[in-house]
Amino acid sequence: MTVVIAGCGDLGTETGLRFVSMGYRVMGLRRSAGKLPSEIEGQAIDLSTEVPTLPPDTSIVVIAMSPDERSVDGYRAAYVESVLRITAAIRNDCAAPPQVLYVSSTAVYGIDDGSWVNEATPVKPTTPTARVLLEAEETLLQQIPEAKILRLGGLYGPGRPREIDRVRQGTATVSSVPEFTSRIHRDDAAASIVHLMTRQNGTLVEWPETVYIGVDDLPADRREVTEFLARSLDLPAPALVNDSSQAQGGRGKRCHNNRLRETGFVFSYPTYREGYTAVLDGVGVRHS
Repeated sequence: MTVVIAGCGDLGTETGLRFVSMGYRVMGLRRSAGKLPSEIEGQAIDLSTEVPTLPPDTSIVVIAMSPDERSVDGYRAAYVESVLRITAAIRNDCAAPPQVLYVSSTAVYGIDDGSWVNEATPVKPTTPTARVLLEAEETLLQQIPEAKILRLGGLYGPGRPREIDRVRQGTATVSSVPEFTSRIHRDDAAASIVHLMTRQNGTLVEWPETVYIGVDDLPADRREVTEFLARSLDLPAPALVNDSSQAQGGRGKRCHNNRLRETGFVFSYPTYREGYTAVLDGVGVRHS
């Protein structure tokens, strides 16, 4: 059986390699297919404008797109248009309906007051790009009602050094006003995709729910994370900013991962502490 990864960037490639290790044939769809590791078959294609050709025995399709630019047009090309092209290919080419999982974002909840969020929380995206993400989810479910949606929190991991670099360079600041973030390590994000599509022995599985939130066990205040990085690097604590503009900023949100946990998923990095320690130790590589 074949797994197709549509949008085979860093997360998609890591996901594909995990399927390969389980014995699946994996095809990655991306414009620069030559960058894929040899274990993944590449199909060079622009999914915003072209319909791919899928193997007839495709049993799993993972849609893990990322935009070229963070604009409404960039998001619509990467997410909505690609969903339309991929679902057309599924209808054209697949001998039997495959399982489909779409990687979305917790941004669709639009909550910024520090409150808790789970899959039952109403989706009310407040930014134009988040509204496009929700549109892509709805477009997929209109085409394939049994598809799964995995809404990821903030993705971090190997080769994503922005926060670490700011601490090293002394440009990081922290606020006395809590701003909560819900994160997930790249490896756990990839592992959760594989988990939701398969059982431990590699056979296909269909979990009953449509939407899952992919975040680790510990939503955390940005200040807590930044100060942890400073201690881990043996550097001074970042400067505290406590002005009126900072106090009026968003408080973020805290996402539950109960539904994902209830499927039996086990995190390699259950909190940012284990995850960032691995990053600082040089564990893993970012896929180009």
